Formats: sequence, structure tokens, C-alpha cells
Amino acid sequence: MARRSCRHSLLILLPLLLAMVPESTQLQSSQTWSLLKIQQLLNYPPVLSTWANHTDFCYGGDYKTASAFVECYGDSVTQLHIIGPGGAGAPPLPKTFSIDAFFTTLSRLPDLRVLTLTGLGLWGPLPGKVSRLASLEIVNISGNYLYGQLPEGLSRLGNLQTFIADDNMLSGELPGWLGKLPSLAVLSLRNNSLQGPLPESVSDMGSLRSLTLASNNLSGAVPDLSALKNLQVIDLANNSLGPAFPRLGRKVASVVLSGNRFSDGLPGELSSFYLLEHLDVSRNRFVGPFPPTLLALPSIEYLSIAGNHFTGLLAANMSCGENLRFVDVSSNLLTGSLPSCLTRAPSSKPDESKVTLVAASNCLSATASGDVGWQHPSLFCQNQALAVGIVPDQAHSKKSGAKAGLVAGIVAGALAGAVLVGVAVFLAVRKVTMRRAKARPPRRLVEHASSAYPSQFFADARYISQTVKLGALGIPAYRSFSLVELEAATNNFEVSCLLGQDAHGQMYRGTLSNGTPVTIRTLRVKRSQTSQSFNRHIEMISKLRHRHLVSALGHCFEYNLDDSTVTQLYLVFEYVQNGNLRSRISQGTEGRRLPWVQRISTAIGVAKGIQFLHGGIMPGLFANNLKITNILLDQNLVAKIGSYNIPILAETAKSEGGGGSKYPSDRVPNGDKMDIYDFGVILLEVVTGRPITSIHEVEIMREQLQSALTSESPARRRLLVDPSVGRACSDESARTVMEICLRCLAKEAAQRPSVEDVLWNLQFAAQVQDDWRAGDSRSQSSEESPLSPSQIPRASNTAPADAA
Repeated sequence: MARRSCRHSLLILLPLLLAMVPESTQLQSSQTWSLLKIQQLLNYPPVLSTWANHTDFCYGGDYKTASAFVECYGDSVTQLHIIGPGGAGAPPLPKTFSIDAFFTTLSRLPDLRVLTLTGLGLWGPLPGKVSRLASLEIVNISGNYLYGQLPEGLSRLGNLQTFIADDNMLSGELPGWLGKLPSLAVLSLRNNSLQGPLPESVSDMGSLRSLTLASNNLSGAVPDLSALKNLQVIDLANNSLGPAFPRLGRKVASVVLSGNRFSDGLPGELSSFYLLEHLDVSRNRFVGPFPPTLLALPSIEYLSIAGNHFTGLLAANMSCGENLRFVDVSSNLLTGSLPSCLTRAPSSKPDESKVTLVAASNCLSATASGDVGWQHPSLFCQNQALAVGIVPDQAHSKKSGAKAGLVAGIVAGALAGAVLVGVAVFLAVRKVTMRRAKARPPRRLVEHASSAYPSQFFADARYISQTVKLGALGIPAYRSFSLVELEAATNNFEVSCLLGQDAHGQMYRGTLSNGTPVTIRTLRVKRSQTSQSFNRHIEMISKLRHRHLVSALGHCFEYNLDDSTVTQLYLVFEYVQNGNLRSRISQGTEGRRLPWVQRISTAIGVAKGIQFLHGGIMPGLFANNLKITNILLDQNLVAKIGSYNIPILAETAKSEGGGGSKYPSDRVPNGDKMDIYDFGVILLEVVTGRPITSIHEVEIMREQLQSALTSESPARRRLLVDPSVGRACSDESARTVMEICLRCLAKEAAQRPSVEDVLWNLQFAAQVQDDWRAGDSRSQSSEESPLSPSQIPRASNTAPADAA
């Protein structure tokens, strides 16, 4: 009986046990349809080439690649990862693409927890219906063209733990509802166009571990973040935040505040941040003494205070943390000798390496064990400290010329002394009481740091820091140069190094000691000004770094040693040595002219450079007087805008009686549309291959362009295309470029497109050209003509007979 009862129980439990074991079942047909629909909406990108109707998305491993895969639980999708090439390599989406329809399709995957959609060219405002994906925990939508404000629908994702939307075009202020996301641990919105202050609700994000808002247009004070006990990484670089250093919790491992407007001094509590590994406060407006205790923090690895006004007397016997690997104290007002621990020679121990040190442009004395670089005379740092209001302690007394005055002074001093003695007694008692009250917390903090944070914490902090790290531009970091360096680079500004001159000054070509070629622009300064009066301009120039700009590498002040005023300013830029765009288009010799695909790629690069000038820095730079001769090409034929409207040039012209611009660069009426028109002129020369030297020629060719576009004949359009590339480009690609060119040349500024609209159309033209070439190579066994049969014009005898 017992055996039968046991068998009965087993039969009852068996279905329950089987139900608890996940089966390798097929994905729901509705979700398979949704995935294939996503593939269609993305215009069948190469990264999804393995997806098909018969694909087993959940348990068939053949379709999975590092760039595209799906994870399931049971018969439902829980993770979707699609990683595109990003940048110019991302194929443009079709003109009919709808971000709203895309997220509607995504919402049919109700169990989706992890979503990665990076570098796919998604464009449009992020829709509020993202809230339908209620199970989302991790979202990464970086490297797209998403714009507008963050939708409030995100606040309803109660399970959201990570949200990364770097390298988009998101704008507006950070919303106050961020504090409603109870589980959010990682928030990264680097390199967007966000503006305004950080909302106070950030202080309520108790789960936050990593906050990255670098390279936006944020301004104002940073809220008190000391209550965020889990915060480990904070990166607010390249904004306009300040002036007070933010209050932070003591678990923080990485603090990056470079390129902002923080001022005053560093808080003393920083010296008790025993877990701090990375501190970068460079390129701000900090003043006051530099706390050397930062060098000795037990976990510190990277420390940069460059480009501020820190003062202080350094000494050789100061100590350093054993993990310290990089220190940059350049361009401050430090005196004395560098600590010997920073200049020590490499040890014989395999696990001990030399500290990388940058210390130029202070008032430090040379040491036998290390090179301090070029330094100012000590008097310079004293004068500069006084100029920014840092007055050293002084105890001066003035002699009196009369005995009566001396007696009066003694009596007054005695009375004042009596009062001071009473006050001193009161303060001494109070100080002793406060010391006793504060004696134990630091000891508890040290004990807490050594016991409550195991080595795994440091590993977690490093992991989070690296997941939000900005990709390198491939150009040297911006820094302050010494005049000695620039004289050596140009052989003392020899005439053979002179590239040219204009109303602002001369331009020289030089080579730095490490072999880097540079362009050095000299600016004469006629009025007596201190280096502080140029801080606003230097801050702006230091942000002019982009793949499609001739980027700024640094600056140098030449001083009058008598009064420490600036007599000349030097700006250092990268040197681009492969000629300008016209030399590869209308003036290019046979074999050196760019093919059609490369011309579109170059135009895309110029448009991205314009986009950065308008919205990538704050305030933006407009009315840049763009010309095809100022578009330079590097060794990889990457286009770089070589001349743009830096405000200091206009102000220099005014100071010299040149008048300058009537408006600041960020307030030129329709300044953005002026740049779009100039870009249209450049694009016109790129298409036609004819040099354009006057506005009259632009008008004539604009009318020809309009006439060709209204015609139904491809041959009519092809007559306007440069004969050297005319037969190697598809009609649809050429027509798309012509259409956007015509819109850029509209007489009314309001009718000209935005730079984002220009970018989309050019990328679309590049994509249809690639598709046409791929289809043509498949349909023809030989390459007698690059034209597909459907694109051979009937009036082909009108085409130039010698067209290549």
C-alpha cells in the first residue's frame, strides 16, 4: 500500500518537476515575426544578414555573431543585441524609417530585459512608448542620431538598472523624474547636447553607481551628492558646471571634472577619500593651495590638476601613494621642489613602474632626479597669485613718525589685546571641544575603508569606469606649451617655416620634440592683459577637438617680465599635410581626383564638423566662412575643417582697429544657415568638379541644378556631374546629393535644411551608391560599363566621349 502511495505521489509530482525544467522550445511565432520586422525596419543591415524565416533565434547558434544575437528564456526573448559599425560606416536608414514604429515593434517582446542598439543610425526623438517594455533592466542606444528630450515614459521603467545613450543628439534639460528610477545604477549620456543645470532629484538616486554626463552643455551648480553612498564613478567633464566643487560620498573611486568652471579651492575632505583612484580637475578655475595629501592617498593612480591657479610650496620629502602612476600639475602657480617620489628612477622590482609626470609652466626649481620642464621665474607665480586674489600671509608693521602716534598705538594695542585674549580663550575652548568630537570619526572611516571594501570593489569600480570611457580621438591631449618648445619646433620661428600671415598674425609650421607636426598661429596682443583675461577663450579653444576639425593641441603665452602681462598668444593646432579638397576635386590631376564614393564620404565628414561647431561646444561657433580651400585632407583622406570662427580672432581684430564682426560668433543672425549655404557651395563643386570662384557662378549653376532635377531624364542630371566620376555613380545617389545641395543654396535662410537633415541625406546617398555597386557587380560578369542597364541614358551620345 505504501509502495502504491509512493508511486501515486511520484506520478503527481512528475508533471510539476518537468514544468520546472526550462525546455528548448521554439520561439513564439509572434516574436519571430517581430525580430524579422526589426530587420526590415533597419533596412536589412549587413550585421543581420544571417537572420531569415527559418532562423532558430533562441537555440540555433549558427546565426549568432558578436555584433548581433538574441537570448531567450523558454519561448520568449529576454535579450536583444544589435551592434552596428557606427559613424560614417553605419548605413543610413530609409527615408520612410519611423522611430515610433520601431519601438512599437520592440514592445511586442514583452519579456525583454537587455536591449543593445548601438551604431545603427537610428534617428528621431526617443518615443514615450518605451515604457511598454516594462521588464527592461539594461539599455544601450549609443552612437545613433536620437534627438529631443528624454521621454517621461522612461520614468515608468521601475526595473531599469543601466541606461546608456552616449554619442547622440539629445537636448533639453535633464528631467526631474530621474529620481523616480529606484534601481538605476549606471546613467551615461556622454556627448549629447543637454543643457541647463543638473536636477536636484539626482540626489535621490540612491542606487546610482556611475554618473557620466561629459561633453554636454550643462551649467550651474552640481547638487549635493554626498547621500549617494553607492556612487563610485562621476564624469562631468567638458561642460560649464560650477563654481563649487560637488559634495560627494566617500565610496567614490573616479572623479572627472575637467573642462568646467569650478573655482575656489579643493575641499579638505578629499584627503580622506581613501578609495579614490582617479581624480581629474584640469582646465578649471581653481585657486588656493594644492593639498599634497592627495598624492599620498592609498588608492590614487591618476591625478591631474593642470590648467588651474593652484599655489603651494612643494618639497622633496613629501610622500606618494604606492599605486600612483600618472600626475599632471602643469600650468599652475606651484613653487619649491617636486617630491622625490614623483621623480624616482625605475625600480628593479618588476611590479613597480615610474610615475608619468607633467609639471611644466609652474615656478618649480630643477631637481637632480627629474626633469620639471620649462618653468616661470618665481616672481611670476607671486604676481599671478596676487592677480587672482591669493594674498600670502603677511605681518607688516608701519613705523610712526611721531611719539604721540606711537603711544596712542600702544594704548590701542593694549585694549585690543585684552579683547583678543578673551576671544582667544573662548575659541581655544571651543576648538578643543570640536577636536574631541571629531577625533573618532576619521579612525572609524579608516577602519571602515580597510574592512568593508574588499578588493572586488576596486575591480567593480574599474569595470564601470571602462564601460563608459570615451573613445580616443587619436590626437595628443590639449596642453599648455612653453615658448621654448615652440621656438625649438620652428627653429626660432625661421622664415622657412612661415606658412602665411593675415591681419591677426603669422602662421608657422613646426615639429615638436616627439616628431608631431603642428601649425602654430601667433596673435599679437596690443592691450595690457593678464593671462586670466584669456581664460574664457582658452577654455573655448581647448574644446575644439573633433575628427573632422583641424583640432587645437594647446596654447602658449609670452609675457612681459616687468609686469607679467601677455604680449603675444600662440595657438597650436594639428598639421594636416595632404592638401585641400579642391586639389582633389576641380584642380586634381588625373589619378588624384576623388571617386564618387570618397566625395560623399568627404562631404559627410564636413557636415559632421559643422554639426560639432554648432552644437558640440557651448556656445556654438557659427558663420564660419566655410570654403572648399579650407577643407583639408589627412593621410587617410579624412576631411577636416581648417578654419572656423574663433571669437578671440574677432576680438583681436577689434583691438587692432580692424572692426571685427558686428556680432559674437554665437549670436550672428542666421549664422547656422550661413554655414549651410557655404556648405552647399562646397557640395556644388564636389558634384560638378568645376571650381567656383564667385557668387555669380553659384547662381548660374544653381539654376542649372534646379532645371536638371525637374527633368525626368537621368542623362540631363549626369551632364552636371563631374565627367571623371559621372559614369561611376548611380543616378539615385547623384540625385539625392543634388537635391540636398539645391536646398542648401536656397535664397531664404529659413528654407535651408538643418545640418542633421544634410547628414541624413548624404548618408542615404552613400548607401544607395553602395547598393547599386553591389547589384551591378553581381549582374555583370565584366565591367565594360559601371552603369546598370536601367540607368543607361537613351541620349548617351550627349555624354562626353572621353568620360572615365
